[in-house]
Amino acid sequence: MGQQVLLVEASTIEKMKQFYNDSLQSKLPPGAVFSAKPTNCTVTAYKSGKVLFQGASPEAEAIIWMEFAKGAVHQNKKNKTINNGDEKKRLSQLSLIGSDEVGTGDYFGPMTVVASFVSKEKFQQLTELGVKDSKGMKDPEICKIAKQLIKEIPYSLLVLPNEKYNSLQTKGMNQGKMKAILHNQALLHLKKKLADTPYDGILIDQFVERNIYYRYIAGQKEKVQGENMFFHTKAESLHLSVAASSIIARYAFVKEMDKLSEAAGFEIPKGAGPHVDKAAASLIKKQGVQALNKFCKLHFANTEKAKKLL
Repeated sequence: MGQQVLLVEASTIEKMKQFYNDSLQSKLPPGAVFSAKPTNCTVTAYKSGKVLFQGASPEAEAIIWMEFAKGAVHQNKKNKTINNGDEKKRLSQLSLIGSDEVGTGDYFGPMTVVASFVSKEKFQQLTELGVKDSKGMKDPEICKIAKQLIKEIPYSLLVLPNEKYNSLQTKGMNQGKMKAILHNQALLHLKKKLADTPYDGILIDQFVERNIYYRYIAGQKEKVQGENMFFHTKAESLHLSVAASSIIARYAFVKEMDKLSEAAGFEIPKGAGPHVDKAAASLIKKQGVQALNKFCKLHFANTEKAKKLL
């Protein structure tokens, strides 16, 4: 078993803890801030700033955070001359392609990723239609708006079935990389649809730092990247293109969940709480444990919790 050690800032350790949230361990060695077990690797961060990577190929995991640390230093220097608030205000007035994803935190159901284009000329129409941050909306309202929205704007939708998700995850691909690849593909598809239609830039609802995102898509044959790409958290509140993508992605996710409910013979719940454990246990009773591969993200802790309920 190999190992790699990095020394990083406390802020980077906090980012890492958020990044590895799905694989955090409850038992910590003395002096540790967190310990996580992503596929084929164990990551342990200490209060001293030391981060230990252990496993079959620790270098592959460690290099992500080496790049992140370099990018953080560069970004801090850049922020001294660029006001982040000014950029957000400017973005809200542009014609942008925006992308967002849904389903990453749900045990049941696929990941859905959408890229859509909203020009300045469409702002008023989409606002009147009710397009806004979908996090403040319930599914029936989202579905109603989405059915109208998909007729009004160009968009690209990708659905990652659970069987494919689980296959990629067991081969060592983390969820962040899956999301990055799907965002990149959705953006490529939409750009081809737009052809010569002009746009001012691309806004991604940020799930990892820019340099890690680029690291994740480095192996793709085609990549969307450039100076006019922007990464912001809560981007659905910054621009209607991301809000529209969020609504369409949620609509697609709800439809996929309806299909799974039909296949299961009972309503499949959303989320990842105790109610989900009970539903998974019921599914195992009805169709066997092998059925989970079609319905669920197997690496979530809900899988073992459901088995224990039986």
